[in-house]
Amino acid sequence: MSEVKLTAGTRTEFGKGAARRIRRADLVPAVLYGHGTDPVHLTLPGHELLLALRTPNVLISLDIEGRSELAIPKSVQRDPLKGFLEHVDLLLVKRGEKVTVEIPVHTEGELAPGNFLLEHVLNALPVEAEATHIPEAVTVSVAGLEGGASVLAKDITLPKGVSLAVDADAVVIQVLAAQAEEPAAEGDAEGDAQA
Repeated sequence: MSEVKLTAGTRTEFGKGAARRIRRADLVPAVLYGHGTDPVHLTLPGHELLLALRTPNVLISLDIEGRSELAIPKSVQRDPLKGFLEHVDLLLVKRGEKVTVEIPVHTEGELAPGNFLLEHVLNALPVEAEATHIPEAVTVSVAGLEGGASVLAKDITLPKGVSLAVDADAVVIQVLAAQAEEPAAEGDAEGDAQA
């Protein structure tokens, strides 16, 4: 689990105009909330935040005017066309505290020979983990699986201290037999033309 340090400033201006001014200064408006505290409105350095968010569930160590806080990203809004960060919601966490997050599911290995498709029913697996030890991803072996096979949440080996936050019988990955369309027989086409 990676921890990224960012220096944050507090903000008192709100609304579209203020948000645009903040983004023009290569900063991102953000809000920090959690533990029953009042939300704190922040500005974060745009480029550093963008790099930090490349890691799923990154732990962010915030320096807010000399005060240090730990947070994880809860919601990230991006511009739908250009992809730049518009706003980030951060959840305040403490060391040793358990949080519920979704971690990416990766697959490895080759399916059994045949015409099969691999379907990710869940692209991310909801788990509960200590805030400072959130796994970056889980890897599932699909080696040798055939059509009709599925991998349930309870079949996935989780790191120590991590538990499922989803029904144990939830399907995470399933293998489907590919459906191929049968070509129309030539005799049928000729019969239809003569009729």
